[in-house]
Amino acid sequence: MMLLFGTAAVLLFSFIVMSLWNGILPSVIHVSAITFPQAIGILVLSKILFSGFKGGPRRGGPWGGPGGAWKEGMREKWQKMTPEEQEKFKQKMRERCGSWRRGFNEQQPAANANEGAAE
Repeated sequence: MMLLFGTAAVLLFSFIVMSLWNGILPSVIHVSAITFPQAIGILVLSKILFSGFKGGPRRGGPWGGPGGAWKEGMREKWQKMTPEEQEKFKQKMRERCGSWRRGFNEQQPAANANEGAAE
């Protein structure tokens, strides 16, 4: 039964890919229309490129999102840090990533900009 549903899903998604490709891309970026087997090939290629050959259920996305090994490793490192090390780490992250919170359009204060002018 799973084989039947899996085959039906691949065929349905291939038909959707083919329909969208042929309905949009030839007029927008002037590529040629594709056939049904080519649509299956595009699906297989995207599977290889975007999720690889990993077996079993995927957890946490490609970069260790929720529940990922990267996040768990960082949690362990954080717990082993002293409060002083944690504060130092937080300060470094604020210096490196502060512009993400402030936004890209705002001017960032220049460090030590007025020190050289006073002398």
